[in-house]
Amino acid sequence: MLSLNLGILAHIDAGKTSLTERLLHAAGVIDEIGSVDDGNTQTDSLALERQRGITIKSAVVSFRLGDLAVNLIDTPGHPDFIAEVDRVLGALDGAVLVVSAVEGIQAQTRVLMRALQRLRIPTVIFVNKIDRSGARYGELLTRLAAKLAPEIVAMGRTEALGTRGARFTPYDGTEPGFTANLVEVLAEHDDELLAAYVQDESAISHEDLRKRLARRTAEAKAHPVYFGSAVTGAGLDELIAGIREFLPARTGDADGPVSGTVFKVDRAPSGAKVAYVRLFSGTIRTRELVHLGNHERASGNRTDAPGNEAKVTGIDRFQGGTPVRANTLTAGQIGRLWGLSEIQIGDTLGLAAIDAAGKHHFAPPSLESVIYPVRPADKARLRMALSQLAEQDPLINVRQDDLRQEVSVWLYGEVQKEVIQATLANDYGVEAGFRETTTICVERLAGTGSAYELIGTDENPFLATVGLRVEPGPVASGVEFRLEVELGSMPIAFFRTVEETVRETLQQGVHGWEVTDLVVTMTHSGYYARQSHSHGVFDKSMSSTAGDFRNLTPLVLMTAIQQAGTVVHEPVHHFRIEMPADTYGPILPLITRLRGVPHSPEIDGVTCVLEGDLPAAGVHELELLLPGLTSGEGVLETAFERYDPVTGLVPERPRTDHNPLNRKEYLLHVERRV
Repeated sequence: MLSLNLGILAHIDAGKTSLTERLLHAAGVIDEIGSVDDGNTQTDSLALERQRGITIKSAVVSFRLGDLAVNLIDTPGHPDFIAEVDRVLGALDGAVLVVSAVEGIQAQTRVLMRALQRLRIPTVIFVNKIDRSGARYGELLTRLAAKLAPEIVAMGRTEALGTRGARFTPYDGTEPGFTANLVEVLAEHDDELLAAYVQDESAISHEDLRKRLARRTAEAKAHPVYFGSAVTGAGLDELIAGIREFLPARTGDADGPVSGTVFKVDRAPSGAKVAYVRLFSGTIRTRELVHLGNHERASGNRTDAPGNEAKVTGIDRFQGGTPVRANTLTAGQIGRLWGLSEIQIGDTLGLAAIDAAGKHHFAPPSLESVIYPVRPADKARLRMALSQLAEQDPLINVRQDDLRQEVSVWLYGEVQKEVIQATLANDYGVEAGFRETTTICVERLAGTGSAYELIGTDENPFLATVGLRVEPGPVASGVEFRLEVELGSMPIAFFRTVEETVRETLQQGVHGWEVTDLVVTMTHSGYYARQSHSHGVFDKSMSSTAGDFRNLTPLVLMTAIQQAGTVVHEPVHHFRIEMPADTYGPILPLITRLRGVPHSPEIDGVTCVLEGDLPAAGVHELELLLPGLTSGEGVLETAFERYDPVTGLVPERPRTDHNPLNRKEYLLHVERRV
């Protein structure tokens, strides 16, 4: 059977969840359409989602469109929960990007579209809320082409726009303007079509053009646009037809090797882990062993060690609005697997590699805050609860500071902080508070550095030789580990220990921030082979162990990094403010005070649009002050843009370990521990 794994993506309040409800109703899955305001929608099942009226966790439902089985994933629209969208992208065959006909393109809309295009995910655009006052058609199409993608094709026209009776009428091929626009979009990638159309317009049929559009859409090189209303149902039949016609359905190879990816992890009321899996090929059966490729959250590495297997004890497939117990999960399907106690988000199933698995498609969180239990006796329960929340959202990156007995988490924004607090209270019975939110910086190398320590010398108390060279890498390249020594010069386990320790050590640089975008090369290696006394007992004092390399590597690496020097970089966001023109005066000094760099304003009558760049540290204050300075009429959009070097006082981050740059303290700690 043909299947389509479909994502519904949008900026918050564009009507994404309402559209999901309408699709489920049209497919006969639900008898009554739920309302976000009433808190009775199918996909917003969490009590907190119903209470706040926003989607926090991605949810899967399925339905049939004739012979097509659709697994629909409803994703959060609020930017604080972009990590949920991040994990879903690798599981999609296609997407519907929802845009409000009233509010139009917003910051999150552009962020989502860039990710969909970068991953070449076929995308149909649905312009919602045509029944609302202020809804637009022609102007919005122009902005879609200018701000999202030039290769858009309006698939029909609207009537009675902005009224309860607004409707959408699809083009049937008799409209010259539609045919000309369609040819113009398709001809960007089809010179043969352009030549044939110029020679004889009537030689190319409407059916042929739609087939070509379907191919271009499947390649993510064109985007059909439909208008409608999730509230009244206008345009829904046409959208459903467009999903069937333009988004690529797949059959999958059920007999091929098992290959899948985990995009979500939950815990059942019993405490058991439940993994949400998209299976690309093969078949998984209950009671079978599956190979796991682990995604290492701290380093971003993937390791597919032989023998890393686990038994599937239960399988759920999605049928209608609920998961149903099944014996198998086959290629093309999305299901829930039970029994995989060590599973993590981003893990692969099977031997075949999944390119998208474990990769992040959006910027990481740029905020950090210490979280503490209101009742000191709840300290252990708080840590346990946070560890389980990190399973569901690894990007919160729970950071344990044993020296100060503190725990901190990464955040995308203040709403996420409130949701974490509410979740801890409601689900775990732990009341927690947050300290002041700070910006997460990174360190990048200023130059090149190298260091080494030789086995058997007085200065080196460990039975290991390690030499490392550090060099700057390309921006956004992460960490690359290379070998400049023979792979056979020592056991592979020791090389693996050095690399793992390098990645762990880089979490805290000279100023305490993560060191990234660099190449680390191992230049020296050496060890003492396993030795024993005459009676055959292993003698650790004469033989190198992984612990020797684990303890020596931080000393060598941090010496090399200190020699190279690091520059602290802070996250910078691009901002866009739409406001009354007469409020531009008070806004400009605020942007300057927050260390922002504004561009030239665009003033059109009574409206002013100001864009520019702003350090992430000032975004929250701008959000708080903007309404008062613009009489409540200012609209702010922000999105992460890049990291820039910090100007002025360099921010220091307290270390959570014993600093390898303080050799005496570090060795004293390590020797006592050993």
